[in-house]
Amino acid sequence: MDTFLWGALPYIAAALLVSGLVWRHRYDRFGWTTRSSELYESRLLNIASPVFHYGILFVLAGHLMGLFVPASWTDAVGLDEHAYHLLSLFAGCAAGFLAVAGILVLLYRRRRNPAVLRATTRNDKLMYVVLLAAIVLGLAAKLMHSSLDSGYDYRSTIAPWARSLFTLSPDVSRMADVPVAFKVHAVVGLLLFALLPFTRLVHMFSAPVQYLFRPYIVYRARDPRQPAGGRVRRGWERIDE
Repeated sequence: MDTFLWGALPYIAAALLVSGLVWRHRYDRFGWTTRSSELYESRLLNIASPVFHYGILFVLAGHLMGLFVPASWTDAVGLDEHAYHLLSLFAGCAAGFLAVAGILVLLYRRRRNPAVLRATTRNDKLMYVVLLAAIVLGLAAKLMHSSLDSGYDYRSTIAPWARSLFTLSPDVSRMADVPVAFKVHAVVGLLLFALLPFTRLVHMFSAPVQYLFRPYIVYRARDPRQPAGGRVRRGWERIDE
């Protein structure tokens, strides 16, 4: 089981992620959106969406730092183990609670607004369950194995295992003595990665790069000399110098 979970499942999730993105881009390019429901309700959305996005971005940043920045690097910049532990505990939990709060408000909005609820698909429901489970399980694992003085040193077990995946030689033995809570969190996280291409979360892989190269748009106010109800001549007009 350990060989499957920590030696095979990560690559299965990665294969589903990459192939799903390719399939989605090729056959569902016009569906590659967040499928925004702002048209139906915007008040709660304008609150919950930024809260969730800021929270999840900080969660991702924390995971990238914890898994892929070795302890020797943080030690070299003067961040000792205890300071790193406190940063991970307080900043990580704050980001997690922020993301959870945003998701809960989004779920409340979907349940209370009939139009938004009708626009919710089965994929959306599954995505919310797995996403919320991944974040809550991560918070639970962190709080269960942490105190102000010390915490579980995942940088000596989970982090080396995660980095070994990129060398195609997974160090399965590193996960043998990892607490169960962290293992469950890792498995649900892998399932979330496999699910990403088939949900609205696919938009996280989009970047408006074309905005850097497209012509700028000029906005002009209506000519005050033009009567409010008057007809406007269509077409190009000369711009006075």
